[in-house]
Amino acid sequence: MKILVTGGAGFIASHIVDKYIELGHDVVVVDNLSTGFMKNVNPQAKFYLQDIRHPDIEKIFKSEKPDIINHHAAQISVPISVDKPLIDIDVNIVGFLNILINSVKYDTQKVIFISSGGAIYGEAAEYPTTENYIPKPLSPYAINKYTSELYLTFYSQTQGLDFTTLRYSNVFGPRQVAEGEAGVVSIFIKKLLEDQIPTIYAYQDTPEGMIRDYIYIKDVVIANVMALNKASKEAINIGSGTETTTENLLRLISKQMKKKFNPFKEGPRPGDIKKSCLNIEKAMKILKWKPEYDLKKGLTETIDHFYKANLDNDHKSI
Repeated sequence: MKILVTGGAGFIASHIVDKYIELGHDVVVVDNLSTGFMKNVNPQAKFYLQDIRHPDIEKIFKSEKPDIINHHAAQISVPISVDKPLIDIDVNIVGFLNILINSVKYDTQKVIFISSGGAIYGEAAEYPTTENYIPKPLSPYAINKYTSELYLTFYSQTQGLDFTTLRYSNVFGPRQVAEGEAGVVSIFIKKLLEDQIPTIYAYQDTPEGMIRDYIYIKDVVIANVMALNKASKEAINIGSGTETTTENLLRLISKQMKKKFNPFKEGPRPGDIKKSCLNIEKAMKILKWKPEYDLKKGLTETIDHFYKANLDNDHKSI
């Protein structure tokens, strides 16, 4: 199949591109490199330097006529969405609509849309949270992700466009950038590598920080492979189903890196939710998927990657 991956130079999608190519698919990558990197782009993929909001996206669709769209391109920062909601809606709604309109026009078979199980449910009363829980988003980012899901349903019902929505928990692994709140694992690792003090954001009544569900990148990749042919017109949670506090996450990383554990503590950021953990029974049943990596194993591989990258940078500077 020919698969067009938006955001394919970024952390998560570049791993998915690698796997799709490994499985013999013809892959096209569209990325504006605002947060992605050319070094992440598989040399066997056809690359277009383009923003998903640009009118020239239609030229790419007309030329490539992809069978599948895997849509990872997004503005992913919750605080930025709070501070600059017009930017968030422009990328996450207008940009996605540009993809949807052209998907219908050029007979794309299916869209795999990446949503956020870690944000759209809000402070869910059902916990761990299933896909049946009605989202109660608490940030513009989450609102726009959920709105995008509704647009996807609209195009499915009116134009016959097939889709699978994958609602990720907190993804971590190699290639994750140590910037912004989305990459807390990579932020902690980088801070400890540089002997800096990490920061834990916490509400007063939850001093160990936010509770999150962390899922390793290799498990996420397999979910995106399974979604090529399964879960038609379904929203599916992709997570570990295991809750971890921010402080415990830092404790695990510090132990593996043999570094001191002495964080700063700060209050919550705009849009922060106290706890999030996903029920993944639907993914196991419909996608025939379950995570193979626990948090410790995933952290081991991620930390090893950061050490190797650090060593390579040291050699280059000599």
